[in-house]
Amino acid sequence: MVMRGLILIVGIATCCSFSTVQGQSVLSGGITTGAYERNAKLERRPIAYTPLREADIMWSKQIWRTIDLREKFNHSLYYPLEPKVEYQSLFDVILTGVDEGTIIAYDPIDDEFNYPLSKKEVYSILSDTTLEILESFEGEGYDTLTVINEISAGDMRRYVIKEEWFFDKQRSVMDVRIVGIAPQAVKLDEDGNELGRQTLFWIYFPQARHVFANQPVFNRMNDGARMTFEDLFWKRMFHSYINKESNVMDRSIHEYKSGIAYQLESDRIREDMRNFESDLWEY
Repeated sequence: MVMRGLILIVGIATCCSFSTVQGQSVLSGGITTGAYERNAKLERRPIAYTPLREADIMWSKQIWRTIDLREKFNHSLYYPLEPKVEYQSLFDVILTGVDEGTIIAYDPIDDEFNYPLSKKEVYSILSDTTLEILESFEGEGYDTLTVINEISAGDMRRYVIKEEWFFDKQRSVMDVRIVGIAPQAVKLDEDGNELGRQTLFWIYFPQARHVFANQPVFNRMNDGARMTFEDLFWKRMFHSYINKESNVMDRSIHEYKSGIAYQLESDRIREDMRNFESDLWEY
């Protein structure tokens, strides 16, 4: 009995000392942004795509979508405007990848990824240099003022996504894969009025998946369940509308429809794809 009591006392003392050490290790980690320390650097791999053979693709169609960042559901892609310790906007993630060389930007002249841009060319696109001529106070000449307006995350308005829908007869499923993403920034005049949008560059999505898989994104439902940009796109947790489908004239919807007709045409393309998948099966 004495031996059992001694063992029990030693065990309790060991547990107490272990919990104390554990508590001290948490405190020694420094100041945290929440109730516990989080691993700021994720080490995840993107989910591997299912191998595809051209012989198994019975049907396919390329679709271009627009993600409007003004929609509340898409705010996870837009905010925060300034990078934080844990979260960054999608634009800042892409820009960091371009700066590190893990993401290659392509010329927005087309969406075929034919013309890669250097880091210097990307930053020249993001900076708008303006020369202003000011009259000197002495009246003897003119002074020039150079103003550089740099595009930042707050200037983003939309993302255009190029994707391909296909029916894989080997697995008997309709599937989709994102091919590329292009950020669009707001275009302003000299007075700061919005004129339109400017496509900055294209990135090849499969190449950027590893970067997206290691960058957390804000989870509006649960702060404890960490979600990445790869998860967001894989689960298609964004709102978008179709702005183009593959066609012989290579036209976007806005080139032949406007107003409410634009939205109706976008809905028609979506419904045609849904009906095609439904008509493949018989009950």
